[in-house]
Amino acid sequence: MHCVVKKEPINTTPLVSIITPLFNAEKYIAQTLESVQQQSYTNWEHIIVNDASKDASEEIVKSIAKKDPRVQFVSLPENKGAAHCRNHATELAQGEYIAFLDSDDLWHPEKLTKQIGFMQAHNCEVSYTSYLHIDEAGEGLHKRVKALAELPYKKQLRNNYIGNLTGVYHASTLGKIAAPPIRKRQDWAVWLSAIKKSGKPALGLVEDLAYYRVRDGSISSNKLALISHNFKFYRSYLGYSWGASVYRLLRFFWEYFIVRPKNIEKM
Repeated sequence: MHCVVKKEPINTTPLVSIITPLFNAEKYIAQTLESVQQQSYTNWEHIIVNDASKDASEEIVKSIAKKDPRVQFVSLPENKGAAHCRNHATELAQGEYIAFLDSDDLWHPEKLTKQIGFMQAHNCEVSYTSYLHIDEAGEGLHKRVKALAELPYKKQLRNNYIGNLTGVYHASTLGKIAAPPIRKRQDWAVWLSAIKKSGKPALGLVEDLAYYRVRDGSISSNKLALISHNFKFYRSYLGYSWGASVYRLLRFFWEYFIVRPKNIEKM
């Protein structure tokens, strides 16, 4: 007599933890939260960690959280930086999946439905999507960053191909991944670690499912100022020798200026 092993059914709507660091974003945070609340996928928790904002951000989020128990608000007494906020929220997260959304960015209403379904269909532990650029007023800038269909560890090592507002990882299998205590490039480190832990490439869903807001004077808009941080990422965080770090930095330049633009489209 053969023993029949009964397989547990897959939960098609697992809890997704959405993590948002918040600092002086009163102009945008209501729109950001609204883009989450308008998701067709409804089984989520949204953890917002206020990094000692000086504007009306806290009042806005508290008002929304009172009406929606899925919105969780935590306020820090002093400014600690975005990485600390993300890590604090990650510790609190209860979801099977963890996703990130900054306080000025937006999601397409079908993002979670399509992305979680995509991950389940492909037995995928790390995924990301294409996204569009918008200006401070929310108007399109006619620019698309197209996701690669597959992103292996070596490719991600050359350049951060995952827009943080699009990335999702399966925390139930990979565990919770904390950003390292480095000043910049923490999101790059998180996605690199996630791919390494999964043991297989991240998969890209080639659909425009998020909107990245380009703000005047933002840190991320000044790419040249981040060169030293890229070098430190290889040298201090990944532990490469000085020479190897220089080589990696040169590879980064090649990838960033020659290879990656092929995946950036004007509309």
